[in-house]
Amino acid sequence: MNTWLGHFLTSSIGKKVVMALTGLFLISFLAVHLIGNLQLLAGDGGQAFNEYAYFMTHNPVIMFTSYGLYAFILIHAIQGIALWRKNRSARGNQAYAVKVNRVAGASKASIRMGSLGSIILIFILLHMAQFWLQMKLGYTEMVTYPDSDGAVKDLYTLVIGAFANPLFVIGYVFSMVAIAFHLLHGFESAFQTLGLSHPKWTPLVKFVGRTYSVLVPLGFAIIPIWMYLAQQ
Repeated sequence: MNTWLGHFLTSSIGKKVVMALTGLFLISFLAVHLIGNLQLLAGDGGQAFNEYAYFMTHNPVIMFTSYGLYAFILIHAIQGIALWRKNRSARGNQAYAVKVNRVAGASKASIRMGSLGSIILIFILLHMAQFWLQMKLGYTEMVTYPDSDGAVKDLYTLVIGAFANPLFVIGYVFSMVAIAFHLLHGFESAFQTLGLSHPKWTPLVKFVGRTYSVLVPLGFAIIPIWMYLAQQ
């Protein structure tokens, strides 16, 4: 069983299945993360966002899930890079191979998934270093609100400081564009890989995927732009 599982996970189809499953989990996480980040625009001096961040870092279920999230991000990235390198090696440097891919209906996003994935991975690492790591290392002040039970870490001020830098805002928005294109290909591809394509449901999957791929990254991109303009 272990030998069969090992062969499957290291095979091309196995890697694609892992990519699909981890990708769908990460897609779901994006929606939840966006809902939390929108608390930044509540206009309450950061109370809603700071209390949301406290809940997310102290709820046992969410804390356990977060470790799974980190693992899925790592697995998704490693498998994605492995598949990208394998496909790149198979195509070689022959111009006709690219033409064949395009004739076969491969989108620009699918051809450039390796580059997009690399951009997103770099963004995630920088994003975690900018916010998550500083929070864990205690580089944030504590704040108490009148109607709260106790002090919470003031991540809101940390976010404001980051989004006061126009270069940071531009880089964030650019990363959201990369995520949008990554989702445009990945959402539908995940369903196809898992064998869930069906003439009756595929049009709906495409519609939901394309809508999600635009609206969610757009929602993330609006936040830094809004906060930057509010400080001018």
